[in-house]
Amino acid sequence: MPPTLASLVHHSALKLTVRAGADRLDTPVRWAHVSELADPVPYMEGGELLLITALKLDAENPEAMRRYVRRLVEAGVVGLGFAVGVNYDEVPAALVTAAEEAGLPLLEVPRRTPFLAISKAVSAAIAAEQYRAVTDGFAAQRELTRQALTAGPEGLLSALAAQVDGWVALYDASGTVVAAAPEWAGRRAARLTADVERLHERPAPASAVVGGPGTEDRVELHALGTGRRPRAALAVGTAAPLGTAERYAVHSAVALLTLVTERSRSLHAAEQRIGAAVLRMLLAGQVDHARAVAGDLYGDLLDAPFRILVAESAPVSAAASAARAHLDGSTAPTPAASAPAGTTAAADPAGGPLAELAEVAEAAAARAGEAVLVVPDGGRLVVVAADGGAAVTACTEHAAQRETDRATTAPDQRTADGDELIVGLSAPAGPIAAAVAYKQAEQALSVARRRGRVLVEHEQLASGSILPLLADDAVRAFADGLLRALYEHDATGRGDLVASLRAWLSRHGQWDAAAADLGVHRHTLRYRMRRVEEILQRSLDDPDVRMELWLALKASAAD
Repeated sequence: MPPTLASLVHHSALKLTVRAGADRLDTPVRWAHVSELADPVPYMEGGELLLITALKLDAENPEAMRRYVRRLVEAGVVGLGFAVGVNYDEVPAALVTAAEEAGLPLLEVPRRTPFLAISKAVSAAIAAEQYRAVTDGFAAQRELTRQALTAGPEGLLSALAAQVDGWVALYDASGTVVAAAPEWAGRRAARLTADVERLHERPAPASAVVGGPGTEDRVELHALGTGRRPRAALAVGTAAPLGTAERYAVHSAVALLTLVTERSRSLHAAEQRIGAAVLRMLLAGQVDHARAVAGDLYGDLLDAPFRILVAESAPVSAAASAARAHLDGSTAPTPAASAPAGTTAAADPAGGPLAELAEVAEAAAARAGEAVLVVPDGGRLVVVAADGGAAVTACTEHAAQRETDRATTAPDQRTADGDELIVGLSAPAGPIAAAVAYKQAEQALSVARRRGRVLVEHEQLASGSILPLLADDAVRAFADGLLRALYEHDATGRGDLVASLRAWLSRHGQWDAAAADLGVHRHTLRYRMRRVEEILQRSLDDPDVRMELWLALKASAAD
């Protein structure tokens, strides 16, 4: 405890006597200061014991003493020491009355006690308190270190909660509570997720204070990590501001947890290299080798159906262009986006959409106790996760939220140089079909990129129609080139070959049905189909020719 007026009164060598404010002697004293100024307030900081002899004061004037004492109280002076036997033989009654009215402790200092002795006593008590705080801080640091080494982060949190006489919680990179002490603190900590997310937007080291007077507690938030984007956060909740010893303990915990997260970062990088090797083996069809390399690292991930997610990032402007192109039927350019997996591309920056998606997948898998394989691949991210598991669900929900955010944000409010997330998700597959699943994810990614979507699942493509895929400049160019001669023939008024071809193909080559649709005789239709073959120099008996003509007609109809 810091020195108080009571500890000074009880100091046997000082012989101080209380003349007023006996009920306020438990007030801490920051310093002892001597001043004979009529108005020493401009030189006060608050918390001082002011020592005077009333050399320049009219100490017997009641009104003057009321003004003097009131000014001291307003400045935060915690006590007044009056030396008797110097200018006054006893403490003037006017000063005693003014101190009692204002509630300011008034101490009588005997002639044989110099002010220097009081200053030394205060200074020694403050130094002793600081020494105790440092000693307690070192002891707390040793205990926290021991707990971190023997019981892990959970043991460290329990020890820290005891040190600060409050509660503590640890958050992961997504702002989810992963551990808390005591157990009930998890519910309190969960209400601070939004504050933790805002803290994660700032580079480490960063801290913030939440709550305070008028709230249930005071909470300090500390970012953990040394990178641009914090990998975790620590919350410390107490009923009052932290003291010196508690502050040492919190700083030690932050340092220890940062070491743990950085060590985890190194291990995570090593795991990613192993994961990349496992993924290459799976895609090469070497399932047994992949299992042998994976060992227990990925649990039973390779023994149950999984899904493969392939994601990449693109500038917001490019994503917006793709969305507009899909709506108006044109095709947006996709430079670099079509680069095959494994090629070098601009890596996603820390805190970019791919890094954020990786954190979402890993955090969800960790909370659910699932194995997940997350592999950065140049400018892409590949995720292999259990079908129906928490990681897949979290990724799809994250993509859906980004889709919603993009739809509700005006284009001029989006960051011009920001990146947008694009994701393709395969259908469920086993290890033997990993290459097929990866191809499905790439195909879904290509469609998502073309349509300006955040996420497309391969199953959506299989259950939908192929016709939207014909909205492509290359397909239209092929259709125009294939059918141009027929359109030019019809433009001269010498027959309706395009409509006849469409009717005949739609009726699967049934002459009578197609002729009835056109309102002509079947011989007329036969003649027209021979003219189509002559003009195009292709045989309608060839199923590939019929397929190409039908797709060309559908693509032309989409214009």
